[in-house]
Amino acid sequence: MPATLSPIRWGLIGPGRIAHKFAEALASVGGAQLHAVVSRSRPRAQAFADQYNAPAAYDAVEALAEDPAVDAVYIATPHRFHAEAARACLEARKAVLCEKPLTVNAAEAEQVIAAARRHQVFLMEAVWSRFLPIYQQVRAWLEAGIIGPVRMVTSNFGVRMRHAPSHRVLNHDLAGGSLLDLGIYNVALTQFVLGRNPTGFDAHGLIGPTGVDDVTSAQLYYADQTVAQFNCSFRAMATNDLHISGEEGHIRVHPRFWGATTATLTTENDEQTVHKPFRCNGFEYEIEATMRGLRTGHIESTLMSHADTLANLHLMDAIRERIGLRYDFEQR
Repeated sequence: MPATLSPIRWGLIGPGRIAHKFAEALASVGGAQLHAVVSRSRPRAQAFADQYNAPAAYDAVEALAEDPAVDAVYIATPHRFHAEAARACLEARKAVLCEKPLTVNAAEAEQVIAAARRHQVFLMEAVWSRFLPIYQQVRAWLEAGIIGPVRMVTSNFGVRMRHAPSHRVLNHDLAGGSLLDLGIYNVALTQFVLGRNPTGFDAHGLIGPTGVDDVTSAQLYYADQTVAQFNCSFRAMATNDLHISGEEGHIRVHPRFWGATTATLTTENDEQTVHKPFRCNGFEYEIEATMRGLRTGHIESTLMSHADTLANLHLMDAIRERIGLRYDFEQR
């Protein structure tokens, strides 16, 4: 009989709202255990650890990095702190799954990716959408050529933001704003569909009273005359779906497209709607991808590669420059 694999023990940095979804999904994945939790507040880390039966709680990333029992780390802090935490864990040879965006800008991402390559440790940006069953169905439709060559991709991600100005998504010092918080999904899933990067773009943004973009809209241009368009907004409740238009038909990924379980394929003579429910809450698929990479000795995922992460950040850097958004803490 084959030998039983040792469990992969996870550390978690930043026990906020999204981290609860991660911990719930982790409990559903075979061969995975939550071992340690980090927060700047030790009582908060301990409360989260107690809730999910993790044996260790720390108030510093360095303590987690030094824990020999930890194999992989999930980072769920505000965007500004991703790069520092990821580098510390990679230097300690811990695999890293880091919430999107991987870092605030491409320059930071290049440093983090260099650390992963230097130490030959798995690193992935947690764009969970790319690993969902419905997007594997979309990929299968596209690869089968059912809708013909894709000529247009459109997506909208709009929510009415009711948080206080100090909340991380509106906080300039924490790299808030609609592009990095919402638009990363539009950008990353457009890239997933088209499999290439734009050659040019137009963009417009509305900078709100806290100094971050409340709204960003962009038009992306490709060498083969394909176009993509997206809107992300804290000011409007949008339809929140994604449309892929080809010469012979179109695909709609239903709301909420970034965490969808349903898509509809329409051609001239047929329409079919497919449902692909999650086993747990959807985070289990990116967790399993990280664990496969760690166990096979790979340092990146083919579904969310380092090159894809860098290309998306370069594009978002350029969009932010176009709309006049630069964070005060960014190196000049």
